[in-house]
Amino acid sequence: METAEVSKSFWGDKLYQQRARKALPLIVRQALIGETIFYSDLADELEMPNARNLNYVLGCIGTTLIELSKQVDEKIPPIQCLVVNKATELPGEGFGWFLSEKDFKKLSNKQKKVVIDSQLANIFSYSNWLWVLDELGIEYPDFPKLPKFTKRQRGGGEGQQHKELKEYIANNPAAIGLSDSWPKGEIEFGLPSGDSVDVMFSYRQQMVAVEVKSRISDSADINRGLFQCVKYQAVTEAMLGTQGKPQNVQTLLALESSFPKELTPIKNMLGVRVISSVGGKKS
Repeated sequence: METAEVSKSFWGDKLYQQRARKALPLIVRQALIGETIFYSDLADELEMPNARNLNYVLGCIGTTLIELSKQVDEKIPPIQCLVVNKATELPGEGFGWFLSEKDFKKLSNKQKKVVIDSQLANIFSYSNWLWVLDELGIEYPDFPKLPKFTKRQRGGGEGQQHKELKEYIANNPAAIGLSDSWPKGEIEFGLPSGDSVDVMFSYRQQMVAVEVKSRISDSADINRGLFQCVKYQAVTEAMLGTQGKPQNVQTLLALESSFPKELTPIKNMLGVRVISSVGGKKS
């Protein structure tokens, strides 16, 4: 049987039901800001050791929303579709149970993407997610307070640790998960906005922009790096668009240290990919 068929609705004391009640506000948060979230990232926020167990959690959410839809006679989009696999950027195959497309498993990834994109449009345009939480008696999502912003000090040049980490990443594409086919990256790649990306990799019609933070960066500086990634993504896409080139851009934050746990919600809301402990040095 499908996980969705086995999973019951919210109202019970089983562990997956308790987790579902905690997970729904997090997924609603993602819907409100228009971002999907990876299984592994949602599991981290729920402090679940195994992301595979989210299948029952998400099935429980889907079942609950179907029941609520029938009770209030309102079509509620399957919000659990926002939780996707990091490799395919698609929800699990069990999601097909919640669709009219019952042969979802049999579709190619390209066909699944078309189906999912349609669902995402419905989810992001649905304006009653907070009402859904009210109807279910679930608390609204918490939006984290941002660290206090301070102006960066000018002058003095960059630190040696930062310079060395940029050079290491530029010379080792595999350090950020790129294949051996990728050439070395360009350090301080200039953008039309006047910004410089720490390292930019280009291969065929793809670009990967990397914001680099060395082990001396504190939580506030890493938080700044998350927002810099958002900026670089938008500017690089705009640059390619004005050149008539495909906007195949990835932007990520590379850390020499580990990623601060308190910034996890912000990372997930912004949809920024983070690679920590680059170079093997942990904080």
